[in-house]
Amino acid sequence: MSRPLRLAISGASGRMGRALLSLLGDDTRFELVHAMVAPGSAHTGQPVFVGRADSLRYAHDWMHAPAPDVVIDFSGPAALATALDYCLMHGTALVSGTTGIDAALETRLADASKRIAILRAANFSLGVVLLKRLLREAAAALPGWDLEIVEAHHGRKQDAPSGTALALGHAAAAARHTTLEAAAVYSREGQTGKRVDGSIGFAVVRGGDIVGEHMAMLIGQGELLELGHRATDRSIFARGALQAAHWLVGRAPGQWQLDDVIATPH
Repeated sequence: MSRPLRLAISGASGRMGRALLSLLGDDTRFELVHAMVAPGSAHTGQPVFVGRADSLRYAHDWMHAPAPDVVIDFSGPAALATALDYCLMHGTALVSGTTGIDAALETRLADASKRIAILRAANFSLGVVLLKRLLREAAAALPGWDLEIVEAHHGRKQDAPSGTALALGHAAAAARHTTLEAAAVYSREGQTGKRVDGSIGFAVVRGGDIVGEHMAMLIGQGELLELGHRATDRSIFARGALQAAHWLVGRAPGQWQLDDVIATPH
């Protein structure tokens, strides 16, 4: 496509939304055409200063969105549901990093992927994608070793464990021919008894301004293998989301993964 891709952002005033906006001024692949904020937001009607889109103003609904090629969503479950409705109505590709989604919305997203291209990731860091691959390989190669996943985020994060920690757990469980639902242990307190063989434990840290840290610990007899990733700059997630959005436009309907973007770049 020779022209810039027309991009809409859902959750434009949030941390990730602001990170995306800060990158778009220098990214000639995109033209920002719509910036969604929550109803009642103080940003509504205020100008969005992003390169060629200096005349654009924040909006609290999709009524006047001018037909984007792709929507990037970093909002919350309710706003994601609204963005999904819009994308289905217009056949628009959807990239989302929203977590904390309930079963009903998961079902809606799965059904929607039969009609539009959807790419979801709990973490848009390329390093985390590689961490998941390495953990999958290590979990399969060391099936008898205990596995614990520790994650840390800023104190404002709403869900726990993080979506990324859960994605790591799912990858490890699948590599060991089980499911996270069967293997996960999310809390330990009091007289818990001995560790259950094959379980995958989770520990959560919340505080300060930690961008995101994930550590997978494979623990054997007399040795410990640690696979980890530390994010120090939120812009890595925004860069990954923009790369995913650029890749997704024109793809067939389906549930795509960030692994696909790395495997088959433009």
